[in-house]
Amino acid sequence: MSARTITRRSAADLKQGKSDYRRLRRMTDPEIAKAAKRDKDAARLDIDWSGAEVVIPEAKRAISIRLDGDIVEFFKRTGPGYQTKINAVLRAYVQHERRGKG
Repeated sequence: MSARTITRRSAADLKQGKSDYRRLRRMTDPEIAKAAKRDKDAARLDIDWSGAEVVIPEAKRAISIRLDGDIVEFFKRTGPGYQTKINAVLRAYVQHERRGKG
């Protein structure tokens, strides 16, 4: 798996956005295409997906691990996803060690 992160969004997240969905529903396909051409961010989204592959990440394993309290508190203070951050630190260490041994 690549080092890129996966961002998950829920329907509730979309409701908090600033998109004018009523206006969009009233627009015709040609109007939408014309607006997309004017969109300064649209050029960044012009991606060739023909070589894309579906990658299903390996399932995580639940384990019991004993860590020093200050380490756990440090990561918890970083907010939601602290276990994922701990996993990322461990993964970086493993990759470093594998490169050093190869």
